[in-house]
Amino acid sequence: MAFEQNRLSTEPFGAPTGALGAAQRNRVLRNTYALLALSMVPTVLGAWIGVTTGFSFFSGSPFIGLMVFMAVAFGFFFAIEKFKNSPIGVALLLGFTFFMGLMLSRLVGHVLGFSNGASLVMTAFGGTAGIFAVMATIATVSKRDFTGMGKWLFVGFLVIFVAAIANIWLQMPALTLTISALAVLIFSAFILVDLQRVVNGGETNYVTATLSVYLSVYNVFSNLLALLGIFGGDRD
Repeated sequence: MAFEQNRLSTEPFGAPTGALGAAQRNRVLRNTYALLALSMVPTVLGAWIGVTTGFSFFSGSPFIGLMVFMAVAFGFFFAIEKFKNSPIGVALLLGFTFFMGLMLSRLVGHVLGFSNGASLVMTAFGGTAGIFAVMATIATVSKRDFTGMGKWLFVGFLVIFVAAIANIWLQMPALTLTISALAVLIFSAFILVDLQRVVNGGETNYVTATLSVYLSVYNVFSNLLALLGIFGGDRD
């Protein structure tokens, strides 16, 4: 699948609608959707390999695992940003999504341990697809500007991130449920904000746009799956 290379924009970040030509905005949006769809392939492959091999990422020390994960993830972020205007950026993004698939495998493997695990995974996938479709439609057709929500959503993300780290030691089921439920809401809204930035011409690079949307979709799916595993998992 080929992707069109964006021209570097001279417009400032968050430029209003009309600052970029409609054809260019549509091209960035199409490429973002195409690369997002392609990124699902290495994600699924990584998750499958992780489940079949019993991949574990510092399971004995969750905090060290988190630190190593953050170091690897931010390394990918830096490299993707540096090469976002070349095919190398696309390759790095796909490599990152494979890594994220590996990281997802422990949760997927846990849910597949339920007798109805496969249906729970498909339900989470369908729910994520439905949320994405709704957010994409709103971002495309709504005249309201949702991009101002970004800073508040980032604050919400920081709150649940800190709470998730604290819960490594607290191990509170109620806090786990709260974090997952809030994460689904916050990252669903992030999908809307990030896609509308592309629609309005505020984001002109499809690699950067895909990375942002992918992270939101990934978090919606993983937290939906966690909630379904808690409430719908059947050991019989």
